[in-house]
Amino acid sequence: MSAISAEQFNALLMEKLPMARDLAIRAESIGKGTARLIMPFGPHLTRPVDVVCGPALMTLADVALYAAVLSAIGQQEMAVTSNLNISFLRKAERCDIIAEASLLKLGRRLAMGAVELIAAGSDDLVAHVTATYAIP
Repeated sequence: MSAISAEQFNALLMEKLPMARDLAIRAESIGKGTARLIMPFGPHLTRPVDVVCGPALMTLADVALYAAVLSAIGQQEMAVTSNLNISFLRKAERCDIIAEASLLKLGRRLAMGAVELIAAGSDDLVAHVTATYAIP
């Protein structure tokens, strides 16, 4: 069972992570060690050619892994990203982005996970992310 619900995580986003709130990121579901989030498309996310920009995709991936980490350790606001690697695979043109995050390893001080960013309404993988979180 998850240590935090999607509703609790969304409330945390609204209160403590203004950037995620400003991007309208929200958790759709959270399971133990997993999370599925969505970032709705909007013109504020784009580069000049109507493609979702890299910084927005990286933010979504980071927030998704944060949700997966908290699903395993509970609400510890000071769990922080210590490393994030992203491989951009294809452009995301004017679409919502789905983030599917999962923990690969959970230790006492570090959690490592992976995130797939998918263009909503398709199976197109936009980016693949691996990241490590430091746990207080």
